[in-house]
Amino acid sequence: MFPIRDHNPSGRTPYVTYLLMAVNIGVFLSYVGLFGEDRALNIFFFEWALIPGRVTSGQDYSGLFTSMFLHGGWLHLAGNMLFLYIFGDNIEDEMGHIGYLIFYLACGVLSAGAHVISAPYSPVPTVGASGAIAGVMGGYLLLYPKAKVDILIIFIVFFRIFPIPAWIMLGLWLGMQLIGGIGADPTIGGVAYWAHAGGFFVGILLTLPLWLRLGGPAFWSSTQGHPPHAEAHYTIATSRIPKVKRK
Repeated sequence: MFPIRDHNPSGRTPYVTYLLMAVNIGVFLSYVGLFGEDRALNIFFFEWALIPGRVTSGQDYSGLFTSMFLHGGWLHLAGNMLFLYIFGDNIEDEMGHIGYLIFYLACGVLSAGAHVISAPYSPVPTVGASGAIAGVMGGYLLLYPKAKVDILIIFIVFFRIFPIPAWIMLGLWLGMQLIGGIGADPTIGGVAYWAHAGGFFVGILLTLPLWLRLGGPAFWSSTQGHPPHAEAHYTIATSRIPKVKRK
C-alpha cells in the first residue's frame, strides 16, 4: 500500500519542493556509479552519511545534515521523492517558500537526532530524506487531516486504487513506523523507524504555531480539513481492449 497522489494540488508552483527533489536526484546521480564498488561506496557513506556512534562521541556532526540528501538505491530514492511530491506542495503553499525550506531542513536534522537517540553507539551509516519528508507528512496531517489521498493497494495479483482521508493513510504509516521501531534493532541496520516517527512528530510540533495562527480548530471548520483549494477529481480511463464473450 502506498500513496500515488492527493486530490488537492497547491495554489501556486511549489518551487522549493521541486528544488529539493532535484537536489536529491542530482546528489544520488553523482555517486550512483559507486554502487558497483563496495569499498568505494562504504568510504563515501562513512564520509557523508549519519553515523550515530560518531555523533555521540563528538567526532562528526555533519552527517545530521548531509545524510538527508543521500539514498541507498533507486527504489529508496523513488519512494521518498513520491512522498515529497504528494505532500510537499500544500505545505509549501501554506508556509511560503522560505518558511517551508527552513521547516524541511529542521525536520531532517531533528529526525536524524531522533535516530541517534535510538541507537547512540551504532556504527551503521544511515541515509535518506525519509525523516525530513516524515516531518512534511506530520505537518500535512495537522493541517489537512481530511484531504483525500489515492492509495494503490497491491496484493499478489490484485491492484486497486482507493481514495481515503489523509488521517487514515498517515495514521497507518505512523503506526507501522512505531511497530517497526519497537521490534527492530537499529544497531544492525535496516529501516530507521525512529527517524521516521521522530520526524513525523517534529513536523507536527513545528507546524503547530502555524495551525494556531490560522485559527486552530476553526481552521479545520472553515476548510473541512482540506487544503483551501478546489479539489481535483480523477477518473481511471476505461480499457480500449474489447471484451470477448464466452461462447
